[in-house]
Amino acid sequence: MTGYYSQYLKRLATSLETAEWTNLEKNNLGPVEGLHMWQTMTQKAAAAGKSIYFIGNGASAAMSSHMSADATKNGKLKAKCLNDAALTTAISNDIDYKSVFSLQLERYAEAGDLLFTISSSGNSPNVIAAIQTAREKKMGVVTLSGMKPGNASRSLGDLNVYLPADRYGIVESGHQAVLHCWLDNYLNSIGIDM
Repeated sequence: MTGYYSQYLKRLATSLETAEWTNLEKNNLGPVEGLHMWQTMTQKAAAAGKSIYFIGNGASAAMSSHMSADATKNGKLKAKCLNDAALTTAISNDIDYKSVFSLQLERYAEAGDLLFTISSSGNSPNVIAAIQTAREKKMGVVTLSGMKPGNASRSLGDLNVYLPADRYGIVESGHQAVLHCWLDNYLNSIGIDM
């Protein structure tokens, strides 16, 4: 392999290999402990009949929708993506875009539910507002972010997965791989081979 394709694959692999997995106390967990923590959070929520909410903007919204569909269909989880077009545009128009996820969490979420945020920059105001609402409701939070190491969401989750890359395509591709890794790991843990 030569050329741009080879370089791109190397950059993506490097981003995934050097991903930083941390907890709320900013302790470095590494991928093994981090993935185990994520699996445990998911199993606990599933056993209690709790819901998992996925949020993101743009490509991360599409990824949220994709993963909530897979988690519901394949993982038998109560997963929901908060990007319904009518509700999203109504909240954006009538209140403000910053509230587009937090208002939905205020209405739907309960203590013990999980919030999974996907934000390449980690700085989206509506994602940060949703994390704050999740904390108020005593939800578990998992953040996926990238780009700059000091991004706002990177230290706000019970589990934080940060991909050190400076290109949106690399971060987004990496987030998709990490999310599929989480779900495949969960499926394996409950005896489903997909």
